Amino acid sequence: MFAIIEAAGWPIWPLLLTSVIALAIIGERWWSLRQAIVMPRNLLPRIVQECRQNGITAQMLSRLSDDSPLGQIFAAGLKNIRSTPAIMKEAIEEAGRAVAIELERFLTSLGTIAAIAPLLGLFGTVIGMIEIFGSQTPQGGNPLVLAHGISIALYNTAFGLVVAVPSMIFYRYFRAKVDAMLVDMELQAIKMVEILHGERQV
Repeated sequence: MFAIIEAAGWPIWPLLLTSVIALAIIGERWWSLRQAIVMPRNLLPRIVQECRQNGITAQMLSRLSDDSPLGQIFAAGLKNIRSTPAIMKEAIEEAGRAVAIELERFLTSLGTIAAIAPLLGLFGTVIGMIEIFGSQTPQGGNPLVLAHGISIALYNTAFGLVVAVPSMIFYRYFRAKVDAMLVDMELQAIKMVEILHGERQV
């Protein structure tokens, strides 16, 4: 591996840095966007049952807010339980926007890496071509310099694609997952409002 990095020359270092950042983001988002973390199973029935049995308390709201992103949305609605359903839904929408920002954290950076990695590879290719043409003299070219320039050009192009393709795949995957979770959370929150106001059965 070190031999490949050495053959690719100094333009490979920015690509290595972006690959490390991309891996870190993918690992962090994979862990943070688990279903059990974002939307615990059966949270809505448990909240409705607790509200009917014990009412809404400050301890309950605090526990909900700290529990999960879905809990934060539920807590925002429950804080306005004495208001009209419209006001509850408005509070839920505001909390939902804050939760969306949290769920989308680092995704823009991952998308940026997916976009710039091929450009960084192209930059390395250009550097390699410059070395190739720079080695040419009227008497001919130095084969070692020529080979080194070709190595820089090809390795950087390949590594740029190796970084960009998985980054784009995971960026699209996480974006779709976040969008689906946000829609599901919104539907659950609206259902909670309607149940607590007697407009709908559990």
